Amino acid sequence: MKNLKFAVLLPALASLISCSKDNPEELDNVGSTDLTESQEIMTEFANPNPGASTDVYYAGQKFAVEHFNGDYIYEGDILLPPSLISHQEVKVVFEEGEVVPETKSVGRTSGRWPNNTVYYAIESSLDNKNRVYDAIKHWEANTNIDFVERTTQSNYINFVTGSGCSSYVGMIGGRQNITLSTACSTGNTIHEIGHAIGLWHEQSRVDRNSYITVHYDNIQSGREYNFQTYAEQGMDGDEFTGALDFGSIMMYGPYSFSSNGKPTITTKSGNTYNVQRSALSSGDKTGINNMYPYTSTSGKEETTGGTKEETYVNGEYYTVYGVYLLRKNDTWFYYSRIYGWKEVFSRGGYWYYKS
Repeated sequence: MKNLKFAVLLPALASLISCSKDNPEELDNVGSTDLTESQEIMTEFANPNPGASTDVYYAGQKFAVEHFNGDYIYEGDILLPPSLISHQEVKVVFEEGEVVPETKSVGRTSGRWPNNTVYYAIESSLDNKNRVYDAIKHWEANTNIDFVERTTQSNYINFVTGSGCSSYVGMIGGRQNITLSTACSTGNTIHEIGHAIGLWHEQSRVDRNSYITVHYDNIQSGREYNFQTYAEQGMDGDEFTGALDFGSIMMYGPYSFSSNGKPTITTKSGNTYNVQRSALSSGDKTGINNMYPYTSTSGKEETTGGTKEETYVNGEYYTVYGVYLLRKNDTWFYYSRIYGWKEVFSRGGYWYYKS
């Protein structure tokens, strides 16, 4: 996944975390594209039926989304916070010395969960709560993140019943729902927790066309934009991470959003591939542990060693203080129509262009 870390990251906006070197050829199905749709692992989606498509601005970037029952849905299952969305472009990066308008509101949370700790609650009416507990255990066993049941904490994940599987990306501040329908499995829950701690989808990487072919003729009408790369969304034209990770739990399946039972994604050789919703891949683990290194407050540090410093991975994308940024050469860059990619710095929770 390109890591769109909601720094955590912003939308996958570029695939939020792709650090994997998994060999995609080893994941090709032998029998090319003759698999049936019933063999497809469920694609996570917030709404079974396409909602009204619209363009919105979030974290300084333009997104194509579905609008359904008050929710803004990106790439099928990613919810964008309504309080941080505008229908017109809003200035989020300022010139050095410029007075920031008092009305400015871009979301002050960095998106990353402090002290590697995610607080959570589970709606009493949610069925099959074990899928949540099992998913949490999997994350704790394979990453540097701890999950603690919420008491009075104001920022927390709330697992609730919904019409599909969906989540916000990164910590957005306050209560943020992960919705799970009865059809959402433990693997789907692992996927949605991945979004909540900062991961985006894998197949939207800028360089994805080197690894896959998207068959737009087979995609449900109105959902074609779910398959755009981040470059096509106007966010970046370069890729600075490793190869696309077919094994990522954040990767779309080959029949995702198919309108006719035919593949919507194949490898460059024309084959379908194995998608999984069982466990984090090696690339998922590497990416998330780079985002959340061990801290002095983590009990895990006592046996493994660690660092107090927050780690940002060069070549990855983050949403920091409500602005979507690229980390490169240990420096932050922001893309605008005026300047293209330009170096920026933060002061007091706001972003400024470096002169």
